[in-house]
Amino acid sequence: MNRVVFASSIALAFVAGTAATHLLPQARAATDMTPMVIHVPDLSGDALGMPSGTGLRSKTLVNQDGMTLGVQAGNVPKHLHADANEIQYYLEGTGTIWLGDKEIKVKPGDLVIIPKGTVHGGTKPDSGVFKAIAIKTPPQASNDMKLVD
Repeated sequence: MNRVVFASSIALAFVAGTAATHLLPQARAATDMTPMVIHVPDLSGDALGMPSGTGLRSKTLVNQDGMTLGVQAGNVPKHLHADANEIQYYLEGTGTIWLGDKEIKVKPGDLVIIPKGTVHGGTKPDSGVFKAIAIKTPPQASNDMKLVD
C-alpha cells in the first residue's frame, strides 16, 4: 500500500508542476529591455549622473538578469569586486590603470577583461578623462566594491 501511495503522490506532484508551469505567468527580468539606440558621445556631465566622491560618473543603461551595461567617465580608485566580473571598453582618454598587480596602458578601443576578485582601477590619465562602457556579470551588488591600497 505504501508503494502505491508513494508512486501516486509522485505522479500527482508531476502533473501539478506541469500544470503550474503552463498556467502561472512566467518570471520576467527585473527590468525589461527596450530596443534603443544610444549615442554614447552625448553622454557626458550630468547625463552620466552625479559624480561620486572620486569624480566618477556612471549611468546604467541596461539592468537585465545576469548583467548590467553602463557608461562610466572619470577616475576610480584601485578596488575589486568579489562577486562580479567586469568588461570595460575604453572610448576616450589615454593613460594607465591597475589590472591585477600591474599597471597597464589603455587607450580608446581597448577592451579590458576583469575577472571577479581582480584588483583594477587606480586610473592615471595622460590625456582626457577615461570614458568606458562597462558590462558587469552578474550585476554588481551595491556592497560589492572593496577599495585596495
